[in-house]
Amino acid sequence: MTLFNTLLVNPTTILHQNPNNLNHNHISFTNLTIHRSTHLQSHRSPMKQRRNKFTPRSSSSSTPADPPVTATKTDQNVPRKGTDLPTLFRRFYKVAAPYWFSDDKVQARIQLASVFALTLGTTGISVGFNFLGRDFYNALANKDQEQFTTQLSYYLAAFAGGIPIFVIRDYARETLALRWRSWMTNYYMERYLKNQTFYQIQSQSIIDNPDQRIVDDLSSFTGTSLSFSLTLFNAMVDLISFSNILFGIYPPLFVVLLVYSVGGTAISIFLGKGLVNLNFMQEKMEADFRYGLVRIRENAESIAFYGGEENEIKLLLQRFRSAFENLTQLLISSRNLEFFTNGYRYLIQILPAAVVAPMYFSGKIEFGVINQSVSAFNHILGDFSLIVYQFQAISAFSAVIDRLGEFDDILDNKSSNGPVEALDDIQLTYVNLEDSTFQPNNPLDTQKLLEIENLTVLTPTTKALLIRDLSLTVCNNEHLLITGPSGSGKTSLLRAIAGLWRTGRGKITFFAKYTRETASNGVNVADETNNVDKKSKYRDFKGVFFLPQRPYMVLGTLRQQLLYPTWPDVSDSTSHKSKSTGLIPFLEDLSGSEVVSAQPLQPNTDELIKALEDVQLGYLLSRFGGLDTTNEWSSVLSLGEQQRLAFARLLLSKPDLVLLDESTSALDEANEARLYEKINAAGITYISIGHRTSLRKFHKTSLRISPVDLDATQPNWCIEPL
Repeated sequence: MTLFNTLLVNPTTILHQNPNNLNHNHISFTNLTIHRSTHLQSHRSPMKQRRNKFTPRSSSSSTPADPPVTATKTDQNVPRKGTDLPTLFRRFYKVAAPYWFSDDKVQARIQLASVFALTLGTTGISVGFNFLGRDFYNALANKDQEQFTTQLSYYLAAFAGGIPIFVIRDYARETLALRWRSWMTNYYMERYLKNQTFYQIQSQSIIDNPDQRIVDDLSSFTGTSLSFSLTLFNAMVDLISFSNILFGIYPPLFVVLLVYSVGGTAISIFLGKGLVNLNFMQEKMEADFRYGLVRIRENAESIAFYGGEENEIKLLLQRFRSAFENLTQLLISSRNLEFFTNGYRYLIQILPAAVVAPMYFSGKIEFGVINQSVSAFNHILGDFSLIVYQFQAISAFSAVIDRLGEFDDILDNKSSNGPVEALDDIQLTYVNLEDSTFQPNNPLDTQKLLEIENLTVLTPTTKALLIRDLSLTVCNNEHLLITGPSGSGKTSLLRAIAGLWRTGRGKITFFAKYTRETASNGVNVADETNNVDKKSKYRDFKGVFFLPQRPYMVLGTLRQQLLYPTWPDVSDSTSHKSKSTGLIPFLEDLSGSEVVSAQPLQPNTDELIKALEDVQLGYLLSRFGGLDTTNEWSSVLSLGEQQRLAFARLLLSKPDLVLLDESTSALDEANEARLYEKINAAGITYISIGHRTSLRKFHKTSLRISPVDLDATQPNWCIEPL
């Protein structure tokens, strides 16, 4: 029988059977599917399955054991132990629940209820088609042309009325999935960037590819979770509706169905049990390969200078080879599962008809009842056989839950053994000199900018000792030069002052004129350990500014380079708000008003141009056509130009204290002298790390750090005037 004839004679079967059975006819009715649209096309390769959106019959992913796994260079591609089901369900709830209890919960729940209502409507339409099919077959078997024409018109009318319901249901589901993804993206990005968590993850190699987890895994999670939830709901309603029909036709057929589906599920689980871990590793290896390609793009000039193309090819091929070998194993496991699932799927095309055929031959049932029993059998079998039909999709989704659950645990800092929980023994304190409660013990206190007491610095991961019992005070205009051999801990000291490294002991106190908290509500800033947000307040205006050896060039215009990071650029978000549809308010950048109210007036164009001229970068305006030109600045500017641009940022921000980590290493001595003279004239106190002897004349005190002698008990530092 041709596909067209089958559609006319038994549209319920066509619309509800697994899409895999349709692909052999080179057409898919997945959008019209009343019930079986929920199935994924299991014949696709596992690689393509993970890249496509899951349709309602999709599944979930698993997660590693509760303590997050630290990714090391030696165990990155070692097969991992599978996650148990309780952990899988716990992590699924932990990742999924926040949105449904968020500020957007009312709109989200209304949309979810609408999607479930539409899904219930599609099930009702399925039941109607089941009875239409019975009468249609009876008219055909009885050669009743008038009744056949009537039933055919009913079918056409049912298609015209039913198709919009399925289209609207799918559209509503995808819209809700997009809204959910948007909220979760905002939620995870805030947590990822809060408290320097992104820095800890990267510097300590806690997990791999957090960017992929935020982009790809969140997208897969939201779409698949909704689809699978609707699938379960649809299956339960379907089961109730069609079980009555099938049991009323022939009870033994219902028993055959139960035995067939339970046995098939058990065999599928046995054959496909290794797919979950293989999918998890495939996600990781593909992300590693993509990251290697991104690294080439970011470091193209350095690689070209070195002539390292051959090395890069070998490294990339090694990463691709790992992905290829894992995918080979994944395809083998999928092939073994396909041998069974294809036979399982095609056998049901004749099984129900074979069981009820004796009743038809004996005249106990009409021909149309055979069609009705086949349709009901397929519906109920699909409900009972979710695991059989969707095992590959379930294993792929398990990997998504696994990766997101691991990421979520890291962000929450809840793992008792997680490396993100470093020993926070270094105490950071912030004092507002202009607060009325501040009582200086001596006149020197009013001139203090930084005070370090008995500071011992250890590396976060290996706990190696770098600096022992350092105590010093930096007052206004007392510029400090930090020197010492490479590897002695100079930059590590700045990391500790910045609050990036907390492992060790001691106390670091900042004395600022005012901070964001003071500017916005007049409250004195207390010990940071008492605050929920541990973000280092030294970044606030009139606090401390940091200039690394290689400045960070933001994505944006030259104007945005100069305003970074003191003035978050709000022009884009403002224009975005004007175009906003209002559907996803949580994507609006609402932080701008708070930041601007707590900070001084943003520099105007003339001040930005003057800052460029002060650092001898005025020619950039003519070269790039003004301040509002967008470029890949880290590529089009030399390192020396980038360092001078960073000094322009500094002069515009005018902090009390700046930490310079070899920030003039790419400059000639004339430019270096000019920049130090500029920041000195601006009244900015600076602490510099450097090796050049030319820096000595710009500083008043020198702190020399030596490598630690573990056998000695004496401090490995000394202070001398210059």
